[in-house]
Amino acid sequence: MEQTSQSGSALANLRKIMIIATFGGLLFGYDTGVINGALPFMSRPEQLNLTPSHEGMVVSILLLGAALGALCGGRIADHYGRRSNIIALAVIFCFAAIGCSLAPSFHVMLVTRFFLGIAVGGASVTVPTYLAEMSPAEIRGRMVTQNEFMIVTGQFLAFVCNAILAVTLGNDPHVWRYMLAICALPAFVLFFGMLRMPESPRWLVMAGRISDGLSVIRKIRNTEEKAIAEFNEIQDNIKAQSAIVNITFSDITIPWVRRIILTGIGLACFVHLTGVNSIMYYGTTILNQSGFSTQASIIANTLNGLTSVVAVAVGMHLMMRVRRRRMMLVGFTGTTTALALITVASMTLNGSPIFPYVILALTVFFLAFMQSCIGPIFWCILPEMIPMRLRGLGMGICVLFVWMVNFVIALVFPVLLDKVGLEGTFMIFMVIGVFAVIFTKIFVPETKGKSLEQIEREFRNYNREVSHKEGTLNMANNHN
Repeated sequence: MEQTSQSGSALANLRKIMIIATFGGLLFGYDTGVINGALPFMSRPEQLNLTPSHEGMVVSILLLGAALGALCGGRIADHYGRRSNIIALAVIFCFAAIGCSLAPSFHVMLVTRFFLGIAVGGASVTVPTYLAEMSPAEIRGRMVTQNEFMIVTGQFLAFVCNAILAVTLGNDPHVWRYMLAICALPAFVLFFGMLRMPESPRWLVMAGRISDGLSVIRKIRNTEEKAIAEFNEIQDNIKAQSAIVNITFSDITIPWVRRIILTGIGLACFVHLTGVNSIMYYGTTILNQSGFSTQASIIANTLNGLTSVVAVAVGMHLMMRVRRRRMMLVGFTGTTTALALITVASMTLNGSPIFPYVILALTVFFLAFMQSCIGPIFWCILPEMIPMRLRGLGMGICVLFVWMVNFVIALVFPVLLDKVGLEGTFMIFMVIGVFAVIFTKIFVPETKGKSLEQIEREFRNYNREVSHKEGTLNMANNHN
C-alpha cells in the first residue's frame, strides 16, 4: 500500500512539473507564431509603417535574440540552476511582451522583440534540459516532448487568436497590439508556477547539495529502490567526470565530446533547414501568394497550426513505442517528399483555381511529418545526447545553431520568394532534406530506453573502439 501511494505521488509530482515547466514552451510557440498574423496590421502607414525590409527585420530580430539567449541560457542554468533560470525567463517574457504591444515605433519594436527572443532562446535550452533531468528513462521521451507539444499549441493559439481578432477587430488600427499583449498571460502562470517547483536533482548533486538532490529524486520516483539506484548512478557519473569540472569551449576538442556536439549541431541545422519555420513564420504570406486573400490566408493558416498540434500528439504516442532514430528517418523522408510535391505543384499549377488549396494541403502534409516524427524527437534527443556537465554549454551551442539557421531563413525567405518563387525556394529545401536523411542514417544515435548516464558511456566507448581499431590498423600496416 505504501509503495502504491509513493508511486501515485511521484506520478502526480512529475505531471505538475511537466505542465508548469512547459508553459515556457507555450510562450516560445506563441511569440514565434503571433507575428504571422500581426505583421500585416503593424506594417500599415498609420501604425509602424514598415517597409518589406523592416518586416524581415521585425520577424528575424527575435531569432537573433533567441540565438544569444540559447548560448547564454545554458551557462546561466548551469550556474544558478534550471528552475531559477526558468523563473527569470518568465519575467523577461512578461515585460518584453508588454513592451512589444506598446511599441510606438519600428526601433522600439526591434529592441523589445530582441529581448523577447532572449527569453525564447533561453527557454528553448533550459526547459528541455530541466524536463530531461527530472524524468525517469521510461517516460523521459513523453515528458520532454510535452514541451514540443506546448510549443506547437502556442503557435496554434497564436494563429487562432490572430484569426479571431482579424475578423472581429480587423477595423481597429491597434488590433496587432492585442495579438502581442496576450503573451503576457502565460508568462504569469510560468512565473508563479515555477516558484512551487523543485530544482533538478542532477543539478543539485552537481552543485554539492547532496541531501537536497536525494530529497527531490525521492519525490519523483515511484519506488525508494529506483530513487536510490538513480541517485547513486548520478553520483558515480559526476565522479567519472571530475577531470572536466570546469567546462570551457576547449573541452569540445575531446574526441567523444566533439562527436556529440557536431551531431547535435548537424541535427539542429538539418531540422530547421527543411523550411519548417518558413511556414510557421510566413504561412500567411505563402498562402496569400498562392492565391488566397489576406483574410482567407490568416484563417486558412490556422489549419497549419491545428495540424502541428495533432501531429505532435501523435508523435508523443508513437515515441513510446518506436525508436527515436527510426522516427526521424521516416520524418525526413516524408518532409522531403512534401517539399518535392510543392515544387512540382508550383511549376505546373501556378495560376490555377485549385493551386492555393493544393499548397495548403501540401503544407499540412509537410507539417504532419515534421511535427510528429522530427520536432518532438529533436528536442528530446538533444538533451539526452549531451552529458550532464556539458549539458548547459552543449545545449547552448546546439540551440544557438537552431536560432541562427532560423534567423537566416526568416531574413532571406521573403527575398527567395520574390526572386525564385515558390518552386525555387522549396526546391532548395528539398535538396537539403535529402542530405538530412543521409546524415540521420549515419550519425544520429539511438537513445530510447537508456539512462542519460548509459548514453554518455556509449559515446565514450564508441571513440575508444574507433581508436582501438585505428591503432590495430596502424600496427598491421607497420608490420607489412
